[in-house]
Amino acid sequence: MEDHVILVDEGDNQIGTMEKQEAHLIGALHRAFSVFIFNHRQELLLQQRALEKYHSAGLWTNTCCSHPKPGESLIDAANRRLQEEMGMETALVYGFPFTYEAAFSNDLIEHEYDHVFFGQSDELPQPNPEEVAAYKYVSLSTLYQELNDNPEQYSAWLKICFNKMVEYKELKLWTAGL
Repeated sequence: MEDHVILVDEGDNQIGTMEKQEAHLIGALHRAFSVFIFNHRQELLLQQRALEKYHSAGLWTNTCCSHPKPGESLIDAANRRLQEEMGMETALVYGFPFTYEAAFSNDLIEHEYDHVFFGQSDELPQPNPEEVAAYKYVSLSTLYQELNDNPEQYSAWLKICFNKMVEYKELKLWTAGL
């Protein structure tokens, strides 16, 4: 069966479902999530997307991201994909939502209502090579510099939500739930 995404309105209210590829061809707004895992040194775990990914292949991005399946809760989807992509399990805490739209060179459009989750773990990832080409831990100051110096090496959604993620993390709003 083909993968489907949950279509939403600007308030994240479900309005239907659509085959994932079709949603990305027409730029339909759909529900997504992004996970940011930090180690005890407060370094962010980044992944380099596999070179075979249908968009943003080979780019560096947050720990993992994807779409919940129809009928699946966001937290269950985030935990599932963290395990599927990075081979990790840890407590996740909801952070904040953001909406973005980005067009790619292969004529696909990512238009997402993205929910951000945070976690903390010193567990080393066991990445799935079909999803992840490489991984690394970086300080937020190093990542800030890299995003400015080499923006073409990073995913659109990471660049868009970086400042909000840093602000949220610095306020330590996410650690209360861990």
